Amino acid sequence: MTTMATVDSVEELREILGEPNQRVKTKERAVLTPVDREWIAAAPLCMVATADRDGNCDVSPKGDPAGKLAIVLDGKTLAIPERPGNRRADGFHNILSNPSVGLVFLIPGRGDTLRVNGKATIVREADYFDRLIVKGHRPALSLHVDVEQVFFHCAKAFMRSGLWKPETWNPEALPPHAHLVKAVQDTPETLEELLAHYGPDYEKKLYG
Repeated sequence: MTTMATVDSVEELREILGEPNQRVKTKERAVLTPVDREWIAAAPLCMVATADRDGNCDVSPKGDPAGKLAIVLDGKTLAIPERPGNRRADGFHNILSNPSVGLVFLIPGRGDTLRVNGKATIVREADYFDRLIVKGHRPALSLHVDVEQVFFHCAKAFMRSGLWKPETWNPEALPPHAHLVKAVQDTPETLEELLAHYGPDYEKKLYG
């Protein structure tokens, strides 16, 4: 049995952490500035956080070539295309009951990130879909986000983790993905079939 001392009030939390400085307090903005637009255009990866009406959470990574991951429609709106995936649609299910989303846009090699919070709508067709075509694939859906809060987040987490330092990488710490799937799921496929599925041809199925 673990013994824990919990934090149960804002006052207690602030007593432990202290107060943010003035620069941190005032860094939020409600519109996408030209610098924000440049960042989004340069980012190939975004983490999308959602929660259903009961507070059950999900975070889903979205990746595309820079410039196609998301497009800024105006200072208060952006759109993220949906690409072929596992069809679970956990985040979309959450948005149907709770439209609040949190986005983190990443640029490889940089520790700072751009955070965007807002309200999302699932769009099945819009005139901007043609701008989101990649390798001939036009998205079937788009996450249309009405921006409420924008700010840059500092690099401390990435500096602590050494995420972009190749000398810290250890992809062999765990077996290949096919082995992990077989270890935690009761799948009808054999390990050999899973290795073939997640093998060299897997990349060919990214957009279709």
